[in-house]
Amino acid sequence: MPVQPAAPHPDLEEDADVMGSSTPADRPTRGGVQSVERVFDLLSVIAASGGRTTLSELAAAVDLPIPTIHRLLKTLLGIGVVRQLPDRGYALGPELARLGELAGRQLGALIRPHLRTLVEQLGESANVATLDGDMVVYVDQVPSPHQMRMFTEVGRRAHTHDTGAGKAILAQLPVEQVRQIITTAGLPPHTEHSIRSLEELEDELARIRERGYSVDEQEQELGVRCFATAVPNAPTPLAISVSGPTSRVGDDFADRAVPLLQRCAEQISEALAQA
Repeated sequence: MPVQPAAPHPDLEEDADVMGSSTPADRPTRGGVQSVERVFDLLSVIAASGGRTTLSELAAAVDLPIPTIHRLLKTLLGIGVVRQLPDRGYALGPELARLGELAGRQLGALIRPHLRTLVEQLGESANVATLDGDMVVYVDQVPSPHQMRMFTEVGRRAHTHDTGAGKAILAQLPVEQVRQIITTAGLPPHTEHSIRSLEELEDELARIRERGYSVDEQEQELGVRCFATAVPNAPTPLAISVSGPTSRVGDDFADRAVPLLQRCAEQISEALAQA
Protein backbone atom coordinates (compact mmCIF):
# COMPACT_ATOMS: atom_id res chain seq x y z
CA MET A 1 0.00 0.00 0.00
CA PRO A 2 1.58 3.31 -1.04
CA VAL A 3 2.41 5.73 1.74
CA GLN A 4 0.47 8.98 1.49
CA PRO A 5 2.45 12.17 2.21
CA ALA A 6 1.52 13.76 5.51
CA ALA A 7 -0.71 16.81 5.32
CA PRO A 8 1.11 20.02 6.19
CA HIS A 9 0.43 21.41 9.63
CA PRO A 10 -2.00 24.37 9.30
CA ASP A 11 0.34 26.66 11.23
CA LEU A 12 3.16 25.85 8.83
CA GLU A 13 0.90 26.54 5.86
CA GLU A 14 0.01 29.95 7.25
CA ASP A 15 3.65 30.79 7.92
CA ALA A 16 4.64 29.70 4.43
CA ASP A 17 1.97 31.99 2.97
CA VAL A 18 3.40 34.92 4.91
CA MET A 19 6.99 34.16 4.00
CA GLY A 20 6.47 33.09 0.40
CA SER A 21 6.84 29.68 -1.20
CA SER A 22 10.62 29.52 -0.85
CA THR A 23 13.46 30.97 1.16
CA PRO A 24 15.72 33.16 -1.00
CA ALA A 25 19.39 32.39 -0.61
CA ASP A 26 20.20 36.03 -0.01
CA ARG A 27 17.87 36.21 3.00
CA PRO A 28 19.23 33.68 5.49
CA THR A 29 17.49 33.33 8.82
CA ARG A 30 19.27 34.14 12.07
CA GLY A 31 18.51 30.82 13.69
CA GLY A 32 14.83 31.48 14.43
CA VAL A 33 11.41 31.72 12.78
CA GLN A 34 11.85 33.75 9.62
CA SER A 35 8.51 35.54 9.78
CA VAL A 36 9.29 36.75 13.33
CA GLU A 37 12.68 38.03 12.17
CA ARG A 38 11.01 39.87 9.31
CA VAL A 39 8.48 41.49 11.64
CA PHE A 40 11.29 42.71 13.87
CA ASP A 41 13.10 44.06 10.80
CA LEU A 42 9.99 46.03 9.80
CA LEU A 43 9.61 47.51 13.29
CA SER A 44 13.29 48.43 13.35
CA VAL A 45 13.00 50.23 10.02
CA ILE A 46 9.96 52.20 11.20
CA ALA A 47 11.79 53.17 14.40
CA ALA A 48 14.99 54.15 12.58
CA SER A 49 13.02 56.31 10.13
CA GLY A 50 11.83 58.52 12.97
CA GLY A 51 8.65 56.59 13.67
CA ARG A 52 6.96 56.94 10.27
CA THR A 53 7.51 55.27 6.90
CA THR A 54 5.67 54.06 3.79
CA LEU A 55 5.07 50.65 2.32
CA SER A 56 7.46 51.26 -0.57
CA GLU A 57 10.17 52.54 1.81
CA LEU A 58 9.79 49.41 3.93
CA ALA A 59 10.05 47.22 0.83
CA ALA A 60 13.29 48.92 -0.20
CA ALA A 61 14.77 48.68 3.30
CA VAL A 62 14.03 45.02 4.05
CA ASP A 63 14.15 43.67 0.47
CA LEU A 64 10.84 41.84 0.63
CA PRO A 65 7.92 41.77 -1.82
CA ILE A 66 5.26 44.37 -1.08
CA PRO A 67 2.47 41.73 -0.73
CA THR A 68 4.50 39.95 1.96
CA ILE A 69 5.11 43.20 3.84
CA HIS A 70 1.46 44.12 3.52
CA ARG A 71 0.35 40.82 5.09
CA LEU A 72 2.78 41.27 7.98
CA LEU A 73 1.66 44.86 8.54
CA LYS A 74 -1.99 43.79 8.53
CA THR A 75 -1.27 41.46 11.45
CA LEU A 76 0.73 44.12 13.31
CA LEU A 77 -2.08 46.64 12.80
CA GLY A 78 -4.57 44.19 14.25
CA ILE A 79 -2.65 43.78 17.50
CA GLY A 80 -1.80 47.47 17.91
CA VAL A 81 1.94 47.17 17.37
CA VAL A 82 1.75 49.31 14.21
CA ARG A 83 -0.77 52.02 13.31
CA GLN A 84 -1.68 53.46 9.92
CA LEU A 85 -1.51 57.20 9.39
CA PRO A 86 -4.04 59.31 7.44
CA ASP A 87 -1.57 59.60 4.54
CA ARG A 88 -1.36 55.77 4.37
CA GLY A 89 2.06 55.71 6.00
CA TYR A 90 2.89 53.46 8.94
CA ALA A 91 4.04 54.30 12.46
CA LEU A 92 4.76 52.39 15.65
CA GLY A 93 1.61 51.59 17.61
CA PRO A 94 0.49 52.15 21.20
CA GLU A 95 0.98 48.53 22.22
CA LEU A 96 4.72 48.97 21.73
CA ALA A 97 4.68 51.85 24.22
CA ARG A 98 3.24 49.56 26.89
CA LEU A 99 5.74 46.82 26.12
CA GLY A 100 8.56 49.35 25.99
CA GLU A 101 7.64 50.72 29.41
CA LEU A 102 7.66 47.22 30.91
CA ALA A 103 10.94 46.36 29.19
CA GLY A 104 12.46 49.61 30.44
CA ARG A 105 11.51 48.80 34.03
CA GLN A 106 13.03 45.35 33.77
CA LEU A 107 16.17 46.74 32.15
CA GLY A 108 16.46 49.34 34.90
CA ALA A 109 16.16 46.66 37.58
CA LEU A 110 19.00 44.72 35.97
CA ILE A 111 21.30 47.73 35.67
CA ARG A 112 20.44 49.53 38.92
CA PRO A 113 22.99 47.69 41.13
CA HIS A 114 25.77 48.88 38.82
CA LEU A 115 24.48 52.46 38.96
CA ARG A 116 24.40 52.28 42.76
CA THR A 117 28.05 51.26 42.76
CA LEU A 118 28.91 54.25 40.58
CA VAL A 119 27.10 56.61 42.95
CA GLU A 120 28.89 55.10 45.95
CA GLN A 121 32.24 55.55 44.20
CA LEU A 122 31.69 59.02 42.76
CA GLY A 123 28.99 60.64 44.88
CA GLU A 124 27.05 61.95 41.86
CA SER A 125 23.83 60.87 40.15
CA ALA A 126 24.09 57.96 37.69
CA ASN A 127 21.72 57.30 34.79
CA VAL A 128 21.09 54.79 32.03
CA ALA A 129 19.42 55.82 28.79
CA THR A 130 18.46 54.13 25.54
CA LEU A 131 17.61 55.30 22.05
CA ASP A 132 13.88 55.69 21.38
CA GLY A 133 13.31 56.71 17.78
CA ASP A 134 15.08 60.04 17.35
CA MET A 135 15.44 60.78 21.08
CA VAL A 136 17.02 59.22 24.15
CA VAL A 137 14.82 58.05 27.00
CA TYR A 138 16.10 57.63 30.56
CA VAL A 139 15.15 54.19 31.88
CA ASP A 140 16.66 54.40 35.37
CA GLN A 141 18.57 56.65 37.76
CA VAL A 142 20.26 56.38 41.14
CA PRO A 143 20.45 59.88 42.65
CA SER A 144 23.41 61.45 44.39
CA PRO A 145 23.38 61.61 48.21
CA HIS A 146 24.20 65.34 48.04
CA GLN A 147 21.46 67.80 48.86
CA MET A 148 22.23 69.67 45.63
CA ARG A 149 22.08 66.98 42.98
CA MET A 150 20.94 66.25 39.45
CA PHE A 151 17.58 64.52 39.11
CA THR A 152 16.33 62.99 35.88
CA GLU A 153 12.82 61.57 35.79
CA VAL A 154 12.66 57.98 34.56
CA GLY A 155 10.88 58.00 31.21
CA ARG A 156 12.07 61.49 30.31
CA ARG A 157 12.92 61.94 26.64
CA ALA A 158 15.74 64.23 25.54
CA HIS A 159 17.57 65.19 22.38
CA THR A 160 20.67 63.23 21.47
CA HIS A 161 22.93 66.07 20.34
CA ASP A 162 23.34 67.84 23.68
CA THR A 163 23.16 65.06 26.28
CA GLY A 164 26.07 62.94 27.40
CA ALA A 165 24.15 59.69 26.98
CA GLY A 166 22.72 60.80 23.65
CA LYS A 167 26.09 61.66 22.15
CA ALA A 168 27.63 58.43 23.48
CA ILE A 169 24.89 56.48 21.69
CA LEU A 170 25.16 58.49 18.47
CA ALA A 171 28.88 57.80 18.34
CA GLN A 172 28.10 54.07 18.02
CA LEU A 173 25.61 54.44 15.13
CA PRO A 174 26.18 54.51 11.37
CA VAL A 175 26.62 57.99 9.90
CA GLU A 176 23.43 57.78 7.87
CA GLN A 177 21.36 56.84 10.91
CA VAL A 178 22.82 59.78 12.85
CA ARG A 179 21.90 62.14 10.01
CA GLN A 180 18.38 60.72 9.87
CA ILE A 181 17.94 61.24 13.61
CA ILE A 182 19.14 64.83 13.40
CA THR A 183 17.02 65.54 10.31
CA THR A 184 13.94 64.37 12.20
CA ALA A 185 14.66 65.80 15.67
CA GLY A 186 16.61 68.92 14.72
CA LEU A 187 19.30 70.62 16.81
CA PRO A 188 17.43 72.90 19.22
CA PRO A 189 19.95 74.87 21.33
CA HIS A 190 19.05 74.42 24.99
CA THR A 191 21.95 76.57 26.19
CA GLU A 192 24.64 78.77 24.68
CA HIS A 193 26.96 75.73 24.74
CA SER A 194 24.69 73.43 22.69
CA ILE A 195 25.86 72.01 19.37
CA ARG A 196 24.14 73.89 16.54
CA SER A 197 25.13 72.16 13.29
CA LEU A 198 25.46 68.65 11.92
CA GLU A 199 29.10 69.29 11.01
CA GLU A 200 29.91 70.32 14.58
CA LEU A 201 28.11 67.24 15.90
CA GLU A 202 29.95 64.87 13.56
CA ASP A 203 33.28 66.35 14.66
CA GLU A 204 32.25 65.83 18.29
CA LEU A 205 31.22 62.21 17.62
CA ALA A 206 34.62 61.53 16.05
CA ARG A 207 36.30 62.78 19.25
CA ILE A 208 34.00 60.59 21.35
CA ARG A 209 34.94 57.49 19.35
CA GLU A 210 38.62 58.32 19.76
CA ARG A 211 38.59 58.88 23.52
CA GLY A 212 35.82 56.40 24.43
CA TYR A 213 33.43 58.70 26.33
CA SER A 214 31.27 61.79 25.85
CA VAL A 215 30.84 65.02 27.78
CA ASP A 216 27.78 67.20 28.15
CA GLU A 217 29.54 70.49 28.84
CA GLN A 218 26.58 72.51 30.14
CA GLU A 219 24.84 71.84 26.83
CA GLN A 220 21.55 70.61 28.27
CA GLU A 221 21.50 72.79 31.38
CA LEU A 222 23.79 75.58 32.58
CA GLY A 223 25.87 74.65 35.61
CA VAL A 224 25.60 70.90 34.94
CA ARG A 225 28.35 68.67 33.54
CA CYS A 226 27.89 65.04 32.54
CA PHE A 227 30.21 62.21 31.49
CA ALA A 228 28.84 59.20 29.62
CA THR A 229 29.87 56.05 27.79
CA ALA A 230 28.03 53.54 25.63
CA VAL A 231 27.39 50.00 26.83
CA PRO A 232 29.21 47.71 24.37
CA ASN A 233 27.36 44.90 22.59
CA ALA A 234 24.01 45.89 24.12
CA PRO A 235 20.93 44.45 22.37
CA THR A 236 19.63 48.00 22.00
CA PRO A 237 21.71 51.22 22.07
CA LEU A 238 22.45 52.02 25.72
CA ALA A 239 24.62 54.50 27.57
CA ILE A 240 25.36 55.19 31.22
CA SER A 241 26.26 58.58 32.62
CA VAL A 242 27.16 60.45 35.78
CA SER A 243 26.22 64.09 36.20
CA GLY A 244 26.49 66.85 38.75
CA PRO A 245 27.06 70.56 39.26
CA THR A 246 30.16 71.98 37.61
CA SER A 247 31.40 73.05 41.04
CA ARG A 248 31.93 69.37 41.93
CA VAL A 249 32.28 67.75 38.50
CA GLY A 250 35.54 69.06 37.08
CA ASP A 251 38.82 67.72 35.70
CA ASP A 252 39.74 65.80 38.85
CA PHE A 253 36.31 64.21 38.84
CA ALA A 254 36.72 63.22 35.18
CA ASP A 255 40.02 61.48 35.92
CA ARG A 256 38.24 59.29 38.47
CA ALA A 257 34.90 58.95 36.73
CA VAL A 258 35.82 57.92 33.20
CA PRO A 259 37.64 54.64 34.07
CA LEU A 260 34.84 53.72 36.49
CA LEU A 261 32.19 54.47 33.88
CA GLN A 262 33.96 52.35 31.28
CA ARG A 263 34.38 49.44 33.70
CA CYS A 264 30.74 49.73 34.72
CA ALA A 265 29.66 49.67 31.05
CA GLU A 266 31.62 46.45 30.53
CA GLN A 267 30.01 44.87 33.60
CA ILE A 268 26.55 45.84 32.38
CA SER A 269 27.37 44.38 28.98
CA GLU A 270 28.32 41.08 30.62
CA ALA A 271 25.15 41.11 32.76
CA LEU A 272 22.98 41.68 29.70
CA ALA A 273 24.68 38.85 27.84
CA GLN A 274 24.06 36.48 30.74
CA ALA A 275 20.44 37.60 31.04
